[in-house]
Amino acid sequence: MVKKFDTQVQYLKYKVLREVARHAFADDLLTSYNDIAKIIVKGDKPTMRCCIYKERAIVNERIRMAAGGDKSNPNVIEVLEIACDECPVSGYVVTDACRGCIAHRCEDSCKRGAITFDENQKAHIDKSKCVECGMCAKECPYSAIMNHRRPCERACKINAISMGESKAAKINNDKCISCGACVYQCPFGAIMDKSYMLDVVDLLKKSDNNKAYKLYAVVAPSIASQFRHVKVGQVITALKELGFYTVVEAALGADMVSMSESRELMEKGFLTSSCCPAFVDYVKKFFPDMADKISHNLSPMAAIAKYIKQTDPNCKIVFIGPCTAKKAEIKLDYVKNYVDSALTFEELQALIDARNIDMASLEADVLDNASYFGRIFARSGGLADAVAQAIKEQGAEDFEFKPIACDGIEQCKIALMRASKNVLPNNFIEGMACINGCIGGAGCLTHGPKDKNEVDEYGREAFEKTISDAIGFINTNPEIE
Repeated sequence: MVKKFDTQVQYLKYKVLREVARHAFADDLLTSYNDIAKIIVKGDKPTMRCCIYKERAIVNERIRMAAGGDKSNPNVIEVLEIACDECPVSGYVVTDACRGCIAHRCEDSCKRGAITFDENQKAHIDKSKCVECGMCAKECPYSAIMNHRRPCERACKINAISMGESKAAKINNDKCISCGACVYQCPFGAIMDKSYMLDVVDLLKKSDNNKAYKLYAVVAPSIASQFRHVKVGQVITALKELGFYTVVEAALGADMVSMSESRELMEKGFLTSSCCPAFVDYVKKFFPDMADKISHNLSPMAAIAKYIKQTDPNCKIVFIGPCTAKKAEIKLDYVKNYVDSALTFEELQALIDARNIDMASLEADVLDNASYFGRIFARSGGLADAVAQAIKEQGAEDFEFKPIACDGIEQCKIALMRASKNVLPNNFIEGMACINGCIGGAGCLTHGPKDKNEVDEYGREAFEKTISDAIGFINTNPEIE
């Protein structure tokens, strides 16, 4: 079998999720925390931490996150303080490259008097005085002063992570956009996204026992880059084995969005996309004056979920994808009535394995609701390509479409800054918070180099070749099967 996980941290997270799901299906989770910890941490010798007691304590915190995390914290991203104690304190430090020169430019540049020298003229920084301005590093002719930042701080491109009084990472919820970049980059797994997996287990059990509603799975098109050890069709079969009534592509919602978003763009003349919840949150928090430029369309997930609930009001819907920010989106007032819960691909793998479903042995089912253009939303530039196609299909080729596809939050920032100053030559901003787009999401099973051609190839397999055909399919199939 092809290796499912990139790191031991990711594998540990998976094991906790799998065991929590297993006990939840057996209805004995509340009495089994210690039993789960013993399964994860075997024996009396530590393998990851300084002592067995700390190792077990951290695993118990991971179990808490797998069971839903801190209900009083609205953020889906949380810091496990007990696990966050191994990284060095961030800030500017003098390295061995310091030559003990006599120019002392570093000292002259420091307005706080934080630079001193020893008997060998080597520089030292007094952390009680340093304000991390970085002027000393700029002036050092040997580049001997370095800014050592923690992995989570480097990963967060919006500076939402700082160091708290306990020296553990601290997340500013007023800044955080729930993109999850810090989750994967933390080498100790001390930052996690809380899981709603128990809600999904409950939905599955009630659907199976009471038959009171049909449970739909809406899967993101980035599924094409996941589960490399099996075929996409086998994953679809596994979802039905879990208890889902049927599986629908979020890409069909993308077809709907691209058509309506193109109309909105042609009407208004300038627009930013609304598909990535982390990007939308970023605009609202950091560029509030640009918030009225965000497309009024729902995201593809919410658009298709809304349609399904309009045709089957008693159904329940679970979104499955690579995105931690989707867990925040489903709590929004204008989305929560359509999507009942959300899973990442990591969590889906854990659920399937908790039920001992061998995907490799299953027959491959068919997933074919959307067009090529809906499916390529999974990669950077795909949304812009789909809007261009939608404009073409509406016979509005005289409209000058000038998109810019922003691959990651740093590119989004540049485009938004230029747009806010009226110097952006483009009239449509495709904003994706994750590098490479959704296929680079924090909840992916694999985080290695992404091949966007895989997404395009998956798109070419779609039965529907145009956006209009896909939307026409909706109109003639009220119970998307």
